[in-house]
Amino acid sequence: MSTDLQADAVRQAVRENYAGVAKRGGASCCSSTKTSCCGTPGVIDTSRQLGYSEHEVSAVPDGANMGLGCGNPQAIAALQPGETVVDLGSGGGFDCFLASERVGAEGSVIGVDMTPEMLSKARANAVAGHYNNVEFRLGEIEALPVADGIADVIISNCVINLSPEKPRVFREAYRVLKPGGRLAISDVVATADIPVEMRGDMALVSGCIAGASTAADTEAMLRAAGFAQVTVAVNERSREFIREWAPGRGIEAFVASAIITAIK
Repeated sequence: MSTDLQADAVRQAVRENYAGVAKRGGASCCSSTKTSCCGTPGVIDTSRQLGYSEHEVSAVPDGANMGLGCGNPQAIAALQPGETVVDLGSGGGFDCFLASERVGAEGSVIGVDMTPEMLSKARANAVAGHYNNVEFRLGEIEALPVADGIADVIISNCVINLSPEKPRVFREAYRVLKPGGRLAISDVVATADIPVEMRGDMALVSGCIAGASTAADTEAMLRAAGFAQVTVAVNERSREFIREWAPGRGIEAFVASAIITAIK
């Protein structure tokens, strides 16, 4: 199979997985292997574990917080009133709506997602919550439907690991940021060699596990894209919830959540 066909196969598997998540109403953590309903204690507890405050988990419309993620990019983004934010892989809109509150009426938030079912859910949530400074666009994060140099901040929560072409994602992020703009993302990184049988398991690929790059490779890709002041800080405690994404598979020995920051 050609490289292009392999990449397309990964995107299709991810798209189908998260279309199913959108239709079911949510999933615990990034993986869809452990489902729960939106607004239930399972999703709320997951969000608390990922670092979201009580205010953050209660401030968005029902159904926006789907328990998808591996951290809280809001905690590191330091968003300011009037800023423009782009969220890569915006899902049901949870992080976009939290960003909306921080940037205020003079700011704007653009969520990009490749799954139509997620976009429909996010747009309905935006209407329900009266988020007039948020919009959602259909697109792949390797080819963002966003103009050059308009974003002050790019956020993302456990999405870039899903891309089969991560260098393209980082180049696109660099393109849409303003000079001095910043990247603030939470993602999964590999901390040991992921076994071949796991790398080839499409359920683990679309579950935010098997497609993870190492921290060193992630830093190298960001620097190659042009970013400076790159940091990739692994959260060892994240293994506690990551093991629940695929119980009994031992995935926590190979991957962990990381906070990734950089400046254009």
